[in-house]
Amino acid sequence: DDNIRAVEKNTQSSWVTGVKPKFVLSTEGRNSAYALSYQLDNETYASSHDDDHTDHHFDADAGFQFDARNKLKLNAGYDKVEDIANDNLVTTDNGLIVPQGNSGEAAKYTTANVGGVYTFGAASALTQLELGANYEELRYQNSGDFNEDLERNTTPLRATGYYRVAPKTRLLLEGRNTNYDYINDDDSDSDSYAMLVGATWDATAKTSGTIKFGGEKLKYDNSTYDDESGSTWEAAVKWAPRTYSTFNLSTAQAYSPGNDDSSAIDAQTTKLAWNHSWLERLSSDVSYSYTDNAYQGSDQQDYIDIVGVGLTYNMRRWLDIGVGYKYATSDSNFPDNSYNRNIYAINFKASL
Repeated sequence: DDNIRAVEKNTQSSWVTGVKPKFVLSTEGRNSAYALSYQLDNETYASSHDDDHTDHHFDADAGFQFDARNKLKLNAGYDKVEDIANDNLVTTDNGLIVPQGNSGEAAKYTTANVGGVYTFGAASALTQLELGANYEELRYQNSGDFNEDLERNTTPLRATGYYRVAPKTRLLLEGRNTNYDYINDDDSDSDSYAMLVGATWDATAKTSGTIKFGGEKLKYDNSTYDDESGSTWEAAVKWAPRTYSTFNLSTAQAYSPGNDDSSAIDAQTTKLAWNHSWLERLSSDVSYSYTDNAYQGSDQQDYIDIVGVGLTYNMRRWLDIGVGYKYATSDSNFPDNSYNRNIYAINFKASL
């Protein structure tokens, strides 16, 4: 990695060795399923051992099928993370967006969540209703007050109604409310309201996916910041023109909590990925993502492009060997927020 901190000036390069074992314990009954998982993520920096760290990820999942019309999925998770790249937003395994500020110190934080989704309606029914709720905590473990003002509790709520218009196609109407309760910054306490319409379909004409679009409003409890409103959308489409070649397109626009210099971030992200199997054991991955972050209450605007290519060889049933390259660039009008980054990788994946 020729720019391990994703910075514009005083860049530092290093060989990075990562070891990521994952353990999963699962069981299934007639109408229920349970899973416990733990993943350790250890990174060692040959040229900067002060940045060596180990992340921990715990997850517990449970699913219940009470009858043909009623089912429930539950999830709880805990993550302890250190991230030395201080410039980008980071999305955790639980979907929580973590802004990291603009300090040179590595961001050290924990996230914890518990939530579930209840579904009413049979899989083949004309109508279905999903109700989702979650509770998330974000806490920083840095020295002093670094990112202390970003610590918060987040409570997302969601209700989605589906109406079947074809055997494999459903229309949807979705309402959301997310409450942001900041521990040390009452001015940032806010609620996000969104209403979206769209459609979801399964394996129709070699494609599957979900598209949603609508409007969103971010309303602050205090008058320190102006309320924000605008369009929002989410789309994820998979196209498989051949059994051995698959394209995945995803795009989203939504407000996320701000950082030290803004009240909120209007983030728009688009990603296109292509996976192709050239031989029975040889496959490639090509991806491109574009992110436009507009910082509300500030003139800052960041444009981030990331291109990645990879080649994987399935040497054994239990062993994959891969090589890859990723190029990331950030073009920002904010001082010292632009950067270029090249990452060359070789990886081994073994499973039992």
